[in-house]
Amino acid sequence: MVGVLSNRVDREDVKPGDHIYSWRTAYIYAHHGIYVGDGMVIHFTRAAGHEIGTGTFLDWFLFSSSPATTEGPPCQKCGHLIKRQGVIMSCLDCFLDGGSLYLFDYAVSPAFFLAKARGGTCTLAASDPSDAVIHRARYLLNNGFGMYCLFKNNCEDFAIYCKTGLLVETAFSVGRSGQLASLTAAFSAVASSPLRFLTTSASGLAIVTSGMYCVGRYVSDIGVRRDVVKVPVERLVEHWEQNVVASPQGQATETNVAAGAPPILHRPEEIEDAHPSCQAN
Repeated sequence: MVGVLSNRVDREDVKPGDHIYSWRTAYIYAHHGIYVGDGMVIHFTRAAGHEIGTGTFLDWFLFSSSPATTEGPPCQKCGHLIKRQGVIMSCLDCFLDGGSLYLFDYAVSPAFFLAKARGGTCTLAASDPSDAVIHRARYLLNNGFGMYCLFKNNCEDFAIYCKTGLLVETAFSVGRSGQLASLTAAFSAVASSPLRFLTTSASGLAIVTSGMYCVGRYVSDIGVRRDVVKVPVERLVEHWEQNVVASPQGQATETNVAAGAPPILHRPEEIEDAHPSCQAN
């Protein structure tokens, strides 16, 4: 477990199967991926030249160059591997893009989770064994992770799924991303809390708002949510192929394509990951 104040680690401390990230654009957001060993990272991007995005004017503020379109000659280590969008593999240097290296923490205590005021750095959910994590990441590298959606299917969602195999069942909620959960909790604490009317002092308002923010973050975490289900990666890709590529009428399923989110799957009575190591979780 890394420290409360910072998740920053040295390169020699990172192991295959670790969920890593690097802050971008003055710490506005972080880009996440799965380290698979030999200095390589598998991660999820929106499009060529954009690691994240909304498809709107907000992309001017969220823009970040991906290794696919960096000016100059291609990277000698990973230039031949880079795809224009989707799940890609790049070397650690290209993934960090000059930033520092941070380790996403799993199976933290509630106290530790709430002490990390910034979302997208840890979760209460437990990680599966590293070989299962790498299996999912490599399988999605070859088969895709659906359409990118900043609010439901982003780079952090990808990394968390690879680590846990968990997907959100409900359609009307944010995905697994702690960064988006924190943002939602902050807006809810400021704009929606009826408790803010119970105090008139600045200190009282700060305490109430902070409390609501912490509660919002906690209940949104993938480790405590009740609307999640464990889905084998093979079944996930098969579901996309059946429901996104073609509907029963032979047409693209517009709802799934527009949402860009993982499919909503009914909770099975018993789900075990196809990879043998996942049965240990």
